Amino acid sequence: MSKTQLKVTLEHVGERLDAYLSSTYFLESSRNHVQIEIKAGHVKVNGTQVKTGYALKLNDIIEIESAESKKLDIEAVDLKLDIVYEDDDLLVINKPQGMVVHPASSYHEPTLVHGLLHEVDELSSINGVIRPGIVHRIDKDTSGLLVVAKNNQVHQKLSADLAEHKIERKYIALVYGLVKENEGTIDAPIARHPKHRLKMTVIAGGKRAVTHFKVLERFEHHTLISCELETGRTHQIRVHMAFIGHPILGDPMYGPKQVVGSSGQYLHATELKFFHPTKKEHMTFTANMPQNFMKMIDDLRRG
Repeated sequence: MSKTQLKVTLEHVGERLDAYLSSTYFLESSRNHVQIEIKAGHVKVNGTQVKTGYALKLNDIIEIESAESKKLDIEAVDLKLDIVYEDDDLLVINKPQGMVVHPASSYHEPTLVHGLLHEVDELSSINGVIRPGIVHRIDKDTSGLLVVAKNNQVHQKLSADLAEHKIERKYIALVYGLVKENEGTIDAPIARHPKHRLKMTVIAGGKRAVTHFKVLERFEHHTLISCELETGRTHQIRVHMAFIGHPILGDPMYGPKQVVGSSGQYLHATELKFFHPTKKEHMTFTANMPQNFMKMIDDLRRG
């Protein structure tokens, strides 16, 4: 068995150890399985065995030793990544729809990580061997911008800024129905669904989640909106828009099972703003909507 180390960043301070591992490392396992791994001594914090409900502290080192922590055979693959920006410390990538960000024990197709290994020689190691450089994720079927760290110093600073809401992320989305308000804020806590492991849901006791939205254009039965994340919960925009009765077009998990189109949900990370940790300057990046997204808008305009 090999070992993997994870370092706790500000965003996860105070979380239960089992909940943290369920949402970041053992993505395909039940919470019960994670608790068994911890109780069996396969997970240690700062070299010590702890309880499943241990509250994480900043810079805790979590060491995982289990069958699922074996290093996956990740080879560099030329995926013709759309690199929007690159310097010695970081990259900004425009991820295409349909691409998974990093490998998992149950997913062995090429991911963004495979493509990154082809493009650059060094990536940060804070998130372990299967998530090198990954500061934040966007869903497989969501397209758009994300920042990747080349070293641990930059990764830690970006993660801290993300947790303190200093990184601005704007999305554009097509949703079902006519959104009446021209703009609004959804402030509703999100946690993993108690019955459906792969889904998230608005639920009392979940983590605070805040999404700001503005209407850009209304069609006969749909609305084009922009969304800005104040927090970064898993599936946040998808869950929040479904919560207010306007699920995202093409999202069978939170909307109608009969999807429109064939390439995933119409959700695109269109703008990314952050303060560069080493250049010490504010940077803004934008990415146009994918062709299928623009075609759908044209079709809706024609009725």
